[in-house]
Amino acid sequence: MSIHIAAEKGQVAETVLLPGDPMRAKWIAETFFDDPYCYNEVRGMFGYTGTYKGKRVSVQGTGMGIPSALIYCHELINDYGVKNLIRVGSAGSFQKDIQLRDIVIAMAASSTSGINNSRFINSDYSPTANYELFMKAARYAQKHNIPIKAGNVLSSDEFYEDNPNAYKHWADYGVLCVEMETAGLYTIAAKFDVKALTILTISDSLVTGEGTTSKERETTFGQMIEIALSTL
Repeated sequence: MSIHIAAEKGQVAETVLLPGDPMRAKWIAETFFDDPYCYNEVRGMFGYTGTYKGKRVSVQGTGMGIPSALIYCHELINDYGVKNLIRVGSAGSFQKDIQLRDIVIAMAASSTSGINNSRFINSDYSPTANYELFMKAARYAQKHNIPIKAGNVLSSDEFYEDNPNAYKHWADYGVLCVEMETAGLYTIAAKFDVKALTILTISDSLVTGEGTTSKERETTFGQMIEIALSTL
C-alpha cells in the first residue's frame, strides 16, 4: 500500500485512466470494465481494476488540481509500476468553434501553476503528450468518425478567475480550453519516463456561458472514455 492508495502490489494495471471526479471513476469501471473490483476508497478517491476487451486496465480518481493529481500520479508510478497514465477530464472551451461535448486531446499544456518554477529557474518548460498514445487516440477517433480537436490547453490553478475575460488572452494565442491537471501530469510522466495523455470533454464554454450538469459530467462523457481505452 502507498500513503493514499490502498491497493496491494499487483492490483493496479500498467495503464490507468485518471478522472478528477472519483464518481466518474466508479461510473467508468461499472460501465466499461469487465469484472471490475475496487482497490481504493481512501479519502473517497475510488480506484478500480478490471478488463476491457480482454486487456487489464485501471481507473483512479485524482481530485481537482495539479497538487492533488500529482500525489496519485507519483504513487501510481513509483509504488505500483504504472506505465501509461491517461487523464479523462472535463474542460472549459476558450474558442467559438469548440462547443459542449466536443473532445479535445492535449498536445501540450500551458499553465498558471508554479509547479515547474523551482525545477527550471528563469526558464520555461513545455509539458507535452506522449506521441505514441496521442497517435493511437487520434487514429481511433478518425477511424470511428469521432471529431476531435488537438492542441495547447491551459492547466489553471484557479477555477474562479477575478477577471472573467482573462481567458481571452490565452484564446488569442490559440489555447483551446482550460482544465486543472495536465501540465502536472505531463511533467511527472517525463520525469519518470512513463507515457501520459490527456483527453478532455468540453463541459462548459467561457465563450457562450453554456454548461453541463454535474450528473452529465459524471456519467455521459462516454466517447472520451472509448478513445482512452483504445490506447490499450
